Amino acid sequence: MTDLSKYRNIGIFAHVDAGKTTTTERILKLTGQIHKTGEVHDGESTTDFMEQEAERGITIQSAAVSCFWNGHRFNVIDTPGHVDFTVEVYRSLKVLDGGIGVFCGSGGVEPQSETNWRYANESEVARIIFVNKLDRMGADFFRVVKQTKDVLAANPLVMVLPIGIEDEFCGVVDLLTRKAYVWDDSGLPENYEVKDVPEDMLDQVEEYREMLVETAVEQDDDLMEAYMEGEEPSIEQLKACIRKGTRTMDFFPAYCGSAFKNKGMQLILDAVVDYLPSPTEVDPQPLMDENGEETGEHAIVSADESFKALAFKIMDDRFGALTFVRIYSGKLNKGDTILNSFTGKTERVGRMVEMQADDRNELTSAQAGDIIAIVGMKNVQTGHTLCDTKHSVTLEPMVFPIPVISIAVAPKDKGGSEKMGIAIGKMVAEDPSFQVETDEETGETILKGMGELHLDIKVDILKRTYGVDLIVGQPQVAYRETITKPVEDSYTHKKQSGGSGQFGKIDYIMKPGEVGTGFKFTSSVVGGNVPKEFWPAIEKGFKGMMDTGVLAGFPVLDVEIELLDGAFHAVDSSAVAFEIAAKGAFRQSMPKAGAQLLEPIMAVDVFTPDDHVGDVIGDLNRRRGMIKDQMAGVTGVRVKADVPLSEMFGYIGTLRTMTSGRGQFSMEFAHYSPCPANVSEKVIADVKAANAKK
Repeated sequence: MTDLSKYRNIGIFAHVDAGKTTTTERILKLTGQIHKTGEVHDGESTTDFMEQEAERGITIQSAAVSCFWNGHRFNVIDTPGHVDFTVEVYRSLKVLDGGIGVFCGSGGVEPQSETNWRYANESEVARIIFVNKLDRMGADFFRVVKQTKDVLAANPLVMVLPIGIEDEFCGVVDLLTRKAYVWDDSGLPENYEVKDVPEDMLDQVEEYREMLVETAVEQDDDLMEAYMEGEEPSIEQLKACIRKGTRTMDFFPAYCGSAFKNKGMQLILDAVVDYLPSPTEVDPQPLMDENGEETGEHAIVSADESFKALAFKIMDDRFGALTFVRIYSGKLNKGDTILNSFTGKTERVGRMVEMQADDRNELTSAQAGDIIAIVGMKNVQTGHTLCDTKHSVTLEPMVFPIPVISIAVAPKDKGGSEKMGIAIGKMVAEDPSFQVETDEETGETILKGMGELHLDIKVDILKRTYGVDLIVGQPQVAYRETITKPVEDSYTHKKQSGGSGQFGKIDYIMKPGEVGTGFKFTSSVVGGNVPKEFWPAIEKGFKGMMDTGVLAGFPVLDVEIELLDGAFHAVDSSAVAFEIAAKGAFRQSMPKAGAQLLEPIMAVDVFTPDDHVGDVIGDLNRRRGMIKDQMAGVTGVRVKADVPLSEMFGYIGTLRTMTSGRGQFSMEFAHYSPCPANVSEKVIADVKAANAKK
């Protein structure tokens, strides 16, 4: 049996360019998993294996690798930093027990580090802080530590002090042992010496060590009392206290170094072993009922329990579909049949692999605490629970952000349609924040994503990976039409063309309906002026016209028709004649009833740092937005507003510029609202111009 206390499931997350992937490379090199380190700027790092990642020097999808350090097994996930791919960070944090938050020594706490820190707080993931790039110009460990307090409202516990800074950075002092770790200039991680603390740092080391000890002993009342009475705790006792405080997120041990120059990395790995929790030390995942409510039971992390696992990522590669799974309870063997509690279907586990970025090692069994990939599962999607066929359970599902931007696409050539459909299907399964729908009005395929870069990468993947060339169009707004006042009217349809003719006369009221009622038809005809058998035909005629309004051909909302009277001809009247009469009546009366264009209004939720609130609100007002609410939080303010969709295109770029990249927003459809006259006139003119071209 594997000893779960020797497991560490950790993620590495930070802002774009703070050095997450480089840190991962160094961990793999130090633990002997790779023998040559690949550099991000050369496009050769182990975990950035997509073409798009190597080219752009950014991480797009989270990659999983396993390695060993001091008898402990690390499952490491390198996550993206760019805001458009936060779903990758979110779903990784969901299945991890601990994390390393990487911050740039000169850039400090950057916008995406804020977002990821917030996600980690919500997921209650214990973390250690690593201030990287201390060899860079302008690097300042103490400034970054202060920023983590001020910006992230975190409580950093300084564990090491840097020796030298910028070009002079050569090592760190471990405050617990009062020993200096000094590296030479060879760039090799193993070339270091353990020395005494440099004389000029003695006072500073004692000052920071005292702060460390005081914070740590707060975790143990007995130790604290002894310390107050002048008794110095042992290093083992201090480590136990730091481990406890890290697990409960009372504080976050803070380290520093230079991943690129291989300085300070061993202490990070030791800290992962010493302070980050094993799978059994984390609060177990709650189990849910059919309605998504917690049952009060939990997935206990133990190999002896029934099998429970969460599928947190789907990936399609040259070997087929891979389902990344975090096993919470029980064991899984090759050939087992497991149940997907979301679909109610069973699947057989054919092949299981341990991931090494895009390489894999075959496994015959796995158990609680493992992060593995299962090959070739058919109906599993991100967030589904996999469990024992005899014990159906549901783990807390994942909630994904709603896509905020959409584009219309079409294949360049006829043969590309089927290819595009299959490719998009695979991509949607891989990335829950990427959605696709067909616009029923235009027949176009609409791709929806988290931002311009997100969709840009998706179009690039379609082109390169799947060989589908696309024509990318402008986003479209789905307007609607309605009426504003009642009108009483009459319409006669009369046609004579040798033999029997067509005749149907109707008197009716057309009036605005209640919001959301769509179309409603009633008849108050008494006597036989319009025989009852023709009423359904009249209703059908009116209802059929609701799809195309008279202003710009958009669907019509919320209209009531009441049939008052009419006339018929014993020979020439028919159901068809009355249906045609109803269609003509709709066209005739809608302009008289004050036809009006409606636009979709979005409920927009913007997160902004305090110092940009005024700019954000001013900009939303300029976009015809109605501010609904403002809520102050620890790291910023949330502004809620109703804004027309047509004004929101390109908003993400404006928001990031306005807030130095720290702002974020999400939006969803709220309701339809009347268009102002100037907007209405422009939309109608544009539609007429487009129709004229056709």
